[in-house]
Amino acid sequence: MPTPAHSPAPQPLDPRVRVGHIHLRVADLERSLRFYRDVLGFEVTQRYGRDAVFLSAGGYHHHIGLNAWESKGGSAPPTGSTGLYHVAFVYPTRAALADALRRLAAAGVSLTGAADHGVSEALYLDDPDGNGVELYWDRPEAEWPRDADGAIAMYTRALDLGKLLNA
Repeated sequence: MPTPAHSPAPQPLDPRVRVGHIHLRVADLERSLRFYRDVLGFEVTQRYGRDAVFLSAGGYHHHIGLNAWESKGGSAPPTGSTGLYHVAFVYPTRAALADALRRLAAAGVSLTGAADHGVSEALYLDDPDGNGVELYWDRPEAEWPRDADGAIAMYTRALDLGKLLNA
C-alpha cells in the first residue's frame, strides 16, 4: 500500500516480536503426528477433535498446529507454486542439533540438505506432506562472519555431518 507523502517513515518492528507458531494443512493427521511427535520430538498439548492436533516443545501451548479440516487425503502443491518454502526450528545448542540428526537417522528420514551458513548450522528435510523443514542452531553472535563494514556476511557451505555428530 502506498504511503502518503506526509506520513512519517515506518518505524522498525519491535525486536520482541517473534514467530509464535505454524499451522499446517496435512493430508494424513496421524502420519504427520508421527513425524512431528515421534521423529522430531514435539509433545502433544491438545487434540482438537479427530482432525487437528497441537504440539510444542517445553510446555508452550503450541508451536505447531496440524489439521486435516480441508486437506484430508490431499496432495502437496506442485513444484513451482507459491506457498511455504520451509519452517525453521532453532535448537539451543550444537549438541541438541546433533541429537536431532541422530533421531532423523534412526527414523530413516532422509535429509534434503545440510549447510553451514556461518551464523548457523542447518539440516534440511521434508515432512510427510512435502513441507520443507529446517532444523538449526545459531552460533553465538560474536562468531558470526562479518564483512569489512561489520555487516553480517552469511554464506552456504557443506556441513560436515560427521563432525556434527561428534558435538
